[in-house]
Amino acid sequence: MERSVARTIVDINCDLGESFGRWRAGDAEDADLMRLISSANIATGFHAGDPNLMDQTVRLAVDHGVGIGAHPGYRDLHGFGRRRIAGTPAELVNDIVYQVGALREFARRYGATLQHVKPHGALYMEMAVNSDLSQSFVQFMRAVAPDAFIFCMAGSETERVGREAGQPVVREFYADRDYEESGSIVFTRQQVRLDPEAIAAKVVRACKEGRVRTVTGRDIDIEFESICFHSDTPGCLELASRMRDALIAEGMRIAPVSESITN
Repeated sequence: MERSVARTIVDINCDLGESFGRWRAGDAEDADLMRLISSANIATGFHAGDPNLMDQTVRLAVDHGVGIGAHPGYRDLHGFGRRRIAGTPAELVNDIVYQVGALREFARRYGATLQHVKPHGALYMEMAVNSDLSQSFVQFMRAVAPDAFIFCMAGSETERVGREAGQPVVREFYADRDYEESGSIVFTRQQVRLDPEAIAAKVVRACKEGRVRTVTGRDIDIEFESICFHSDTPGCLELASRMRDALIAEGMRIAPVSESITN
């Protein structure tokens, strides 16, 4: 029996500012993507991004009324932050402190606040299963940004530790990633072009039924507050446009989590 999930508002988030100097990632302009989303995860310099790009991306977000999030990653420009780097929780969280602090100052420069923090790539995946790292990260958030959301995977250690500590969390649904039966996403270092119609149908179903088809062909329940897609997914602009149109056609409003979730 299909499960009915009442939903009238949803957040769409995307990783932006993921270039560096003259090097550009992805096949879409951030300015075009910014018009389609409600929350931006802005690269903070370690896996991608640089001061000028951070400034530019924050200004774009402010101009479009998009929620601003810091997107800290491993110190891995060469591997785009998708390679795990060994380090103690204290060392890794200090890297996060450094990155979040930089992004928050750019937001303050334009009269904006930090809506959320979302770890990037391999760091996100490591934190999802590493209780000690999640504890250290959440302790940092409680100390310096107790009202900011942590974006994380449903059922992850990040979610569990955040909730236990009283830190607001936002669970994500990944539009452009496959799912395991465990509810975890299939981690990939290189994404292929996807069918926008199929992705739109997948997202609408998740919002209406709370279900997603796994790589094994089985349907599982999925709970989330924000839909994520990646700016380095080939064809992401068409994917995001079709997905957004499909959600609006189903009567859903697209808005930042700061508007739809009360801490």
